[in-house]
Amino acid sequence: MSPSVPLQEMIRAIRSAKTQCEERGVIQRECAAIRAQFRQSDNGGRSHNLAKLLYVHMLGYPAHFGQMECVRMIASPRYSEKRIGYLGAMMLLDEKQDASLLITNSIKNDLFHSNQYIQSLALCTLACMGSAEMCRDLAPEIERLLRASNSYVKKKAALCAVHIVRKVPDLGELFASAARSLLTEKNHGVLHGAVVLITQLCGQSPEALKRFRKAVPDLIQIMKSLIVSGYSPEHDVSGVSDPFLQVRILRLLRILGHNHEAASDTMNDLLAQVATNTDSTKTVGNAVLYETVLTILDIKSESGLRVLAVNILGRFLLNNDRNIRYIAMTSLQKIVGTDHNAVQRHRGTIVDCLKDQDASVKRRALDLSLALVSASNVRSMMKELLVFLSSCPPDLRSQTASGIFNAAERYAPSQRWHIDTILHVLTTAGGDVRDETVPNLIQLITNASELHRYTVHKLYRALVTDISQQSLVQVACWCIGEYGDLLTGPCQEMDPAQVSENDVLDALETVLQSHMSSPATRGFALTATMKLSTRITDNVDRIRSVVSIYGSCIDVELQQRAVEYNALFKKYDHMRAAVLERMPVIEKTSGQSNGVPSGDSVKDNQPVKVMPGESLLPQPPADQVCDLLDLLGDSGENQQASLVGAVPAAALVSSTATTAGGDLLDLLGGLEPPPTTPAPSVPVYEKDGVTLTISCDKQSDSDLTVTLTASNSTESDISSFMLQAAVPKSVQLHMKAPSGDLLPARGAAKVSQMVILNNPNKVTLKMRVRISYNRNGSAFQDMIQIDSFPGLDH
Repeated sequence: MSPSVPLQEMIRAIRSAKTQCEERGVIQRECAAIRAQFRQSDNGGRSHNLAKLLYVHMLGYPAHFGQMECVRMIASPRYSEKRIGYLGAMMLLDEKQDASLLITNSIKNDLFHSNQYIQSLALCTLACMGSAEMCRDLAPEIERLLRASNSYVKKKAALCAVHIVRKVPDLGELFASAARSLLTEKNHGVLHGAVVLITQLCGQSPEALKRFRKAVPDLIQIMKSLIVSGYSPEHDVSGVSDPFLQVRILRLLRILGHNHEAASDTMNDLLAQVATNTDSTKTVGNAVLYETVLTILDIKSESGLRVLAVNILGRFLLNNDRNIRYIAMTSLQKIVGTDHNAVQRHRGTIVDCLKDQDASVKRRALDLSLALVSASNVRSMMKELLVFLSSCPPDLRSQTASGIFNAAERYAPSQRWHIDTILHVLTTAGGDVRDETVPNLIQLITNASELHRYTVHKLYRALVTDISQQSLVQVACWCIGEYGDLLTGPCQEMDPAQVSENDVLDALETVLQSHMSSPATRGFALTATMKLSTRITDNVDRIRSVVSIYGSCIDVELQQRAVEYNALFKKYDHMRAAVLERMPVIEKTSGQSNGVPSGDSVKDNQPVKVMPGESLLPQPPADQVCDLLDLLGDSGENQQASLVGAVPAAALVSSTATTAGGDLLDLLGGLEPPPTTPAPSVPVYEKDGVTLTISCDKQSDSDLTVTLTASNSTESDISSFMLQAAVPKSVQLHMKAPSGDLLPARGAAKVSQMVILNNPNKVTLKMRVRISYNRNGSAFQDMIQIDSFPGLDH
């Protein structure tokens, strides 16, 4: 290739290269020729060579050797060379390179040039790559050009001033007066630059914000002139007069009217005029309307105007463009808490968006639908959400199920409806629900004593139909174990169907033998089978046979259950009825998502989690407690120690009744002394609606159990909530699994995590806790240090 080939020929040669290697060869030969010509003192084709080098740079190849040539061409008196020199400087130079300082003097000279186009080249270059030092040196010249008579230069100078203010905020005061005077211009380009500059100044300085609030009438006048002006081919875009300037003015009005009553009142009439007169059939009209809606919702506008804004967003939901529907639902999600009734009018349209094919629109529609659930529409909204749950994508099932649970907990019209709703979710998406769903539902069923027969019949039929949903199977097994005797009788609320004792045991054996059952589910089924031994009379031998089979199970937990249950059959058969009797009603305390007994045997701030085989029993007599201590064959002083050290298998939590023998807290997993006073909870972190409290329980001189409890008082759910802890090296730390990772809005539920500390050297305890979570798609992280632990004697 000849070194003097024109730019078009070089582009043609590069494009005709069949391989990347051939392309690199063409570019290397051309760059070598360009470099050689740069070294010649008398070179008439400098602009031609630099243009070819810029094309090479655009392809991603190194072109740094052309930087100094850019500096030389900027200093040239010829416009054609200045133009390509400034273009090269904007592409090849940045503020971090020393070569950029060499063009400062050339830019300053060109700012005084008589040719407006040379002035504009210097202004564009400074606005593109000007460093803080360059901005400080050239700011007075830019302020002078803002007052020039040439509209073309003032437009460029205004945008250059925006860059200077961003780089050096202290220089904002220099341009405030000139920016205010630009609002009297008729040229739309100058007005656009002025509005952008004022917006930047108001965003950085409260003093400037206060100063420019006096310019609200001028901005309103400019906006009105744009709305009522006739057709202007220079500024018309699809029938809207200069929508770019309108959008900029609306954004500035939103900033000036935020939390300011007088400014908001001044612009109310204008916003109503824009909202009613703008054509919404074209994209540009929708852009202006969207900015108008955002301005109305962000300032202290009238209630009627806010309803008008919500109605505009409602019309957006009917638009065929998915992007417009998405931004409409995003905006409605932000205001549903303050303008709930206005948003409710568009509930049907929002629910229809759940059927949209676009995943982003569907997710936004789900968030908004859950936020619209109230006591008056809970039945109809739950019906729509349950239909959506049956067909929604897998990545939305967990969020949908969680939202339905929270809404049902908050607005359930009756206990039966509440139970039916949760069972429907478990039947549809039982594998996608949170871990605490099972104990929460068990607590709900326990409290609905009049619905025990209906619930156990419904769960039994669901269990026979499908055993793949583990959460549903666990709840069904628990209910059959507690209320299995009610299955043999008729249920008036359901279709009559004869259920025999053998049918019930067949269903439980199917769960025990299924490969789909998890170890926890098998534990529920085995415990339910054992409990049925006191509720049915004709199949005790079959139950004993089933339990004995699992005495040699490979799963240690299941094997231990079976061994202990066999001991109940053999050595302690006279106590089996008392040990396995039905769980009493659990009184639910305020502020807890799980029920807790209303007695001294359980701490006030500790939720009860019903594990497989767990039961609440009245306290047996003292002599029976002595027999139970010898359940596994131990005697004497080692009885209590052996039981405490054993792996918990079937936890049996006592009720409020106490006797001289002590509380029977855990029949087969360990005995604990009754607590004296509840451990105090002290808040250690409160920020952005997230509260973290700490309570301590001293087990011995060196062992300490710390419980961290988190709650969320905001209007948005928090997901992926995680706590991490660190202690001094001499202290051993063991963190138990948290109760969950989702903090529902408005404190609907809490997340707790237990930390066990072993301090053998008795050093001063300190603990750092890192808090991380996601809210509305944004990740948050914070760290605190805990130096004092409540309830401890130091």
